[in-house]
Amino acid sequence: MKRYLTVDDIGDLSQALKEAAEVKKNPYAWDTLGKNKTIVLIFFNSSLRTRLSTQKAAMNLGMNVIVLDVNNDGWKLETEFGVVMDGDKPEHLREAVPVIGRYCDIIAVRSFASFEDRDADYEERILSQFIDHAGVPVISMESATRHPLQAFADLYTIEEHKSKDKPKVVLTWAPHPRALPQAVPNSFVEWMKVADVELVVTHPKGYELAPEFSDGVTVEYDQKKAFEGADFIYAKNWASYNDYGKILSKDKSWTVDEEKMALTNNAKFMHCLPVRRNMIVTDGVIDSENSIVVEEAANRVVSAQVVIKRMLESLNK
Repeated sequence: MKRYLTVDDIGDLSQALKEAAEVKKNPYAWDTLGKNKTIVLIFFNSSLRTRLSTQKAAMNLGMNVIVLDVNNDGWKLETEFGVVMDGDKPEHLREAVPVIGRYCDIIAVRSFASFEDRDADYEERILSQFIDHAGVPVISMESATRHPLQAFADLYTIEEHKSKDKPKVVLTWAPHPRALPQAVPNSFVEWMKVADVELVVTHPKGYELAPEFSDGVTVEYDQKKAFEGADFIYAKNWASYNDYGKILSKDKSWTVDEEKMALTNNAKFMHCLPVRRNMIVTDGVIDSENSIVVEEAANRVVSAQVVIKRMLESLNK
């Protein structure tokens, strides 16, 4: 494995889930695989679960780990081409990336959507420069359009908790005070489309995801109808794609509450965290016995370890 950006990079899902179960059962079974190997985790944006889980996963494999917070630990980086660099950014990503690549064996990058230019975000201009110039394998720890480590953990969590072969999984939009990227819902839909689940996406009109993700997906604009008979409810806010980056609604009737959860098939509640309580979900739902958000977060170590393990195995061949 030379890069990890989309569901296609993981290959056969059943094999990936089997490998995840093995890693979770015995996380230190490959603790010499990464001996004398280094991974650099680069953060253009803040993180808690992604940083800790990816660092833990790499350490489980015996790797050296370097963490770089671009905003606090290094020079401000210019990411665009053709600009006169006479401002506050003394270094260009074009030079920084290959230099970082000389210091490590794997690079993992986290860089959110800017919401300034939809084309630039969906072209993944920052992540693409790492892929093109690093000279080493690259992992997306969330990009402008996808969050594949989260989606892998989400699918594995569903696999662990499902009570029937083909569960009904509902991705529901919920209100939030800020405009949030589409990366998590995009990846969640991308992975669920190829998994053995019945996927339904529910959101107010105007919050349709990009066609490359939403094509072929059942969309239900009536949230309560979507919840009927669901086995898993995955709540997440995202800003508009068509009116890019805009908040079209803060309608709190879309908050996931006990009344809506009562319409489900005793569904498990999921969220990638951090979560705005009593905006995205009520206290009663997230604190209930059907909330699996902590288990879901714990599985972030598992998903990251499977990906890093596969990259190390490729490097060691």
